[in-house]
Amino acid sequence: MIINEALSKSWSRVGTRATFGLVMLDLAEKVDRLMVVSADVSTSAGLDRFKNAYPEKYLDVGIAEQNMMGIAAGLASEGYSVFTTSFAPFQTMRCCEQIRVNLGYMGSKVCMVGLASGLVSGILGNTHCCFEDIGVLRSIPGITIITPADCAEVAKAVCAAQRHPGPLYVRLTGSTRTPIVYADDYGFEIGKAISLREGADVAIIASGMMVHESIVASDLLDKSGISAAVVDMHTVKPLDIETLRGLLSKKLIVTVEEHSVMGGLGSAVAEFLSRLADRPPLKIIGVPDEFVEVAEYRELLERYGLTGEAIADAVSDAMRGLY
Repeated sequence: MIINEALSKSWSRVGTRATFGLVMLDLAEKVDRLMVVSADVSTSAGLDRFKNAYPEKYLDVGIAEQNMMGIAAGLASEGYSVFTTSFAPFQTMRCCEQIRVNLGYMGSKVCMVGLASGLVSGILGNTHCCFEDIGVLRSIPGITIITPADCAEVAKAVCAAQRHPGPLYVRLTGSTRTPIVYADDYGFEIGKAISLREGADVAIIASGMMVHESIVASDLLDKSGISAAVVDMHTVKPLDIETLRGLLSKKLIVTVEEHSVMGGLGSAVAEFLSRLADRPPLKIIGVPDEFVEVAEYRELLERYGLTGEAIADAVSDAMRGLY
């Protein structure tokens, strides 16, 4: 799929979930043995047009996510390219054992799509918020994890997932009117991070909607005399070790994610750095180890320091602490 500015703007208006549905509609025209298995979320996943146009490629199992994973694994064993989808906490944690055995252990070619991950469903409370999914799935062998930075990257990730030979999780964050990171076409490769800003002092490594916020932070830091690189680490597992090695000369490495500070991108980077004798300090920015209060999305981002302004302040404070 070729990305252009008009397409990026159109996708941005409808958000990551609707973009997923539109991309699946395009894939269905090109991939014969494609199946989408949904847990009663066709409208929420932007799949209504898909199921009407390709009813033979769509299966709704109802609110039965554990059963959904078993069915998906069975379809994959028969040569189908399978996508499953539900809201992120139900797609991952509710059926964790089935993912571990039927996908991780069996190596089934299934792409799980977690809807509305992170804090976007904060108004619905902790049953629908999801800031543990990366930590849960990262511990299962063989699961690839992608967190797209914007709607264009959702399209790139979904298309790459369809070609991927094993189990994979695509984590959708953000709401409608998603900030645009990629307005034009670009190369996307699973497991290969993308450098978006050069900087001599600090490296900010981000994923999901926090990529855009980190770009905002980098611009603010530049005005205060701190040169901050920004890296889109869209693939959290496997981590791009080569890119990380190229950042070791920085004075500070910062990770930013709309996920718990435990078990996610920050933890993955910390695990890599811990094996090195000579390494810069690491600051992890994310959701603290607690359940969140019920609130609107933007309010929660501000509360947990996940806006460009707050990220810039946190980096400035961390830099001052180095001297």
